[in-house]
Amino acid sequence: MSEPNLSQTRVVVLGGGPGGYPAAFAAADHGMQVTLIDEGIEPGGVCLHRGCIPSKALLHVAKLINETREAGEWGLTFTEPKIDLDQLRNFKGGVVKQLTGGIAALCKARGVKLIKARGTFLDSNTISVAHEDGTNENIEFDYGIIATGSSPAMPPIFDLGDDRVMDSTGALELADIPEKLLVVGGGYIGLEMGSVYAALGSKVTVVEMTNGLLPGADRDLVKPLQKRLEAQFDSINLNTKVAGLEATDAGIVAKLEGDGVEPQQTFDRVLISIGRRPNSRGCGFENTKAEINKKGFIKIDRNQRTSDPNLMAIGDVAGEPMLAHKATREAKVAIETLAGEPAEFDNIAIPAVVFTDPELAWCGLTENEAKAAGIDVLVTKFPWAASGRAQTLGRTEGLTKLLLDPKTERVLGVGIVGPGAGEMIAEAVVMVEMGAVARDIADSIHAHPTLSETIMEAAEAGFGQATHMYRPKRK
Repeated sequence: MSEPNLSQTRVVVLGGGPGGYPAAFAAADHGMQVTLIDEGIEPGGVCLHRGCIPSKALLHVAKLINETREAGEWGLTFTEPKIDLDQLRNFKGGVVKQLTGGIAALCKARGVKLIKARGTFLDSNTISVAHEDGTNENIEFDYGIIATGSSPAMPPIFDLGDDRVMDSTGALELADIPEKLLVVGGGYIGLEMGSVYAALGSKVTVVEMTNGLLPGADRDLVKPLQKRLEAQFDSINLNTKVAGLEATDAGIVAKLEGDGVEPQQTFDRVLISIGRRPNSRGCGFENTKAEINKKGFIKIDRNQRTSDPNLMAIGDVAGEPMLAHKATREAKVAIETLAGEPAEFDNIAIPAVVFTDPELAWCGLTENEAKAAGIDVLVTKFPWAASGRAQTLGRTEGLTKLLLDPKTERVLGVGIVGPGAGEMIAEAVVMVEMGAVARDIADSIHAHPTLSETIMEAAEAGFGQATHMYRPKRK
């Protein structure tokens, strides 16, 4: 093997996802010499190629299909949709290609050197790059940004080596529309992909080990979603465990353990969606001073610095929540820190969105967290049945709630369930981050008729009476 070529740069970013490429761009904008290393065909990471973007494209299609079936209640009748899988895959792929091409163009415009290869740290100032042609290149750097992301968790008990057992990446490929699909895990990935396949015509069975879907989310927000999914899915089995899978010619046989559940069922495909694991192995971190905790996350401080003075970590590999927008914010903090600017990851309202139909979104303190921590909160709710806009949409199952400090009326957290909740949560994030109080929100004029009015009326209920809802005061 020939000796590796040697080049030098000030900042190396390993990983081109929603943490990595914003870090590279921010560093370049600060005048730093930047090399971005990503082993994908194009930058963008899991979010763009195998996660956020392609799944939302498919969820949009699923929503359209469901609306055509529900439109009969409004006097509109459509024929059953014809599914062209090739065209659907082309639509999804086209969206991804358009966005990845944009990132590559921005790399060029900013002067960021993009290397499409796998990188491994040799020490705290050197990274080895393995190119596709078999050559190696050692790159020296002053600072390294670790943004290696995460991968779907696949326990050995489910890893049969059979492509009918899929992770989220396999499910997004849409190889076919299985007649029967088992979704293992009732988290956001399982419910989102289950919704897509159910709309396309699959009979979907969800198995969740805990006693509720979307563990961690407040139950009053989950309830409207679960009711709707119970009508769309073949079955939802809570407090149920998948004890094993077996590949047969007839399908994947699942052994289920739970009250009232048929113990052995056969499915055409199985989606394993039980979470993700950080990509902290095989990257040479053991050759540096960076420390990794028991869960596989790299230890960081509030400036994204690791235990190694030359390395910083951002995104999924740096800890939960594993969200693309959190990674992007951490990227800005890391680079501003390198530039000597006063920066710190001090955000208290990281929005979480589940893109099912209805959508769930929340930020700041949740009711579950408040109860667990013994924090006294005033919870105000506004049901969408009292919203004129929700009535016009035929979607009155939604709910908007605020968690307020009972003494100051400061907004500590917000939860929303209903169509468009993912867009509405942006206002809530600003409210929590800026320390707004309920009267601030109630006195801010919201356009009528809109779903955003439910935020205003929920705030009104915090210190008085909401205009479109009356609740007798306790004596």
